[in-house]
Amino acid sequence: MNYVLLIGGMAAITWLIRATVFVLGDRLVFPPLVRTALGFVPVTVLTAIIVPMAVSPHGAGAELTWRNPQLVGALAALAVSALTKRPLLTIAVGLAVFFVWQGVVLK
Repeated sequence: MNYVLLIGGMAAITWLIRATVFVLGDRLVFPPLVRTALGFVPVTVLTAIIVPMAVSPHGAGAELTWRNPQLVGALAALAVSALTKRPLLTIAVGLAVFFVWQGVVLK
């Protein structure tokens, strides 16, 4: 299949969905259950992106060992996030643990 056609089709569908929401504006009212569900979309998408990268960084299967710096950094970030609920601190600690673990512990 032609990749340009495929990408153009995906762009058109995405534009159509977003334009519909903007055009309808306040006339489009979601039921409370849908509004609640939409609140979980960012967390779900980020989890779907981050967990496979942390658990299987090389794509060959799960690497659930202390020698996996992505997993150790993600667990540190998870702990900081649960304790402080501060996103910037969570990112800083996760990155710091990842780089220290990769540079010092594994060398």
